[in-house]
Amino acid sequence: MTKISLKYGTETLTCDLPGARVLRPAAIAPPLPPTELVAAALDAPISSPPLAEIVRPGEKVVIVTSDITRYTGSEHYLPVLVERLNDCGVPDKDIAIVIALGIHRKQTTAEHRKILGTLFGRIAVFDHEADDPAQLVDLGVSPSGIPVRINRRVAEADRVIVTGTAGFHYFAGFGGGRKGLVPGVAARETCMATHFAVFNPPEIGGKHPLAITGVLDGNPVHAALLEAARMVRCDFLLNTVLSPDKQILGVFCGELDAAHRAACELARELYTIPLEQPADLAVVSCGGHPKDINFIQSQKAFDYGVQALRPGGTLVLLAACPDGFGNPTFFDWFRYQDLDEFEAALRARYEINGQTAHATLSKARRYRAILVSGFSAEQTAAMGMEKAADLDAALKLAKAGLPPAPRIVVIPDGGTVLPEVKS
Repeated sequence: MTKISLKYGTETLTCDLPGARVLRPAAIAPPLPPTELVAAALDAPISSPPLAEIVRPGEKVVIVTSDITRYTGSEHYLPVLVERLNDCGVPDKDIAIVIALGIHRKQTTAEHRKILGTLFGRIAVFDHEADDPAQLVDLGVSPSGIPVRINRRVAEADRVIVTGTAGFHYFAGFGGGRKGLVPGVAARETCMATHFAVFNPPEIGGKHPLAITGVLDGNPVHAALLEAARMVRCDFLLNTVLSPDKQILGVFCGELDAAHRAACELARELYTIPLEQPADLAVVSCGGHPKDINFIQSQKAFDYGVQALRPGGTLVLLAACPDGFGNPTFFDWFRYQDLDEFEAALRARYEINGQTAHATLSKARRYRAILVSGFSAEQTAAMGMEKAADLDAALKLAKAGLPPAPRIVVIPDGGTVLPEVKS
């Protein structure tokens, strides 16, 4: 009997599930070493001149990159970017790296070291602060009425390079691209206003039908993010597409939207897995650390995983969450257990964490969710889920409610794979 390996935090667990289909992206080896992929993409930017025609000596350059919760391959591409900037006549002292925290916590020194790789101690690095007025600049109001306030260091730079990775996002369609700027280096109120577009107008109610995973065209959240991001100076984009084991499979450089869309197309091709029939049971790992570093990150695997299920199907989610929920206000939202009251509270005082909590509870009401994590039974129940002490206990709970000859899928990297039922 073949054992299936599933990551849980920094551990690897195994299970036996005869007849289960394991949903993995096609195994693709990186076509080139990472630094060569980066160099090739920099040499052939999409809808943009190369950096050598953009950056001039004497200019101050800011590179925006993701925090530790979103691995991007930054330790590979940042040194190549800095080398190119040096070749353009920009010395190290005129380059700064800003970590796009959005509303996440500040990074530790060890995390800065991991993000910057060989550049740590050589290039100045700063964490974005979404709640410090002194660190923000008001850029005005977007055409759709969003107040746009952005990190001062980014706004005042002569040149801005935004980096990140393109992968599925559960209501913005895809991460990467414009999200490096908004919410990455935006004020809290800007983050909230763009994400509020997830809802239909109040006279209709509910979530917008196109604010979903893998959709950009017609997605109101994507439109709001891009509109706000275009008010910020962005001279160049670099986005990676990664394999499940965090190798760089593709690098896309150039204009903010065009290069991002090219990266999204590769991510869609690699990580959408068709299913002829929905499953009765999905066993899902987020993909291990850092994808299950907290629940806000882990819920992505929950959102994608339930798309493999029939209505009322069962999902087992492995999410270690050593950093807890990921934000101190997230769990407070579960005081609303009636979904209509929950939505009304969000419309009255929107928070991104509240939107994530609402999405979690609404899915937990449509499916049976069994969670293996460090959370207590009470915390797990408040999120609408059942707590299991470990994977074996979770599978015993799950099997008790399954039909004879159940259809089972296992998703070892639920944070990146999007099941798509064709029927």
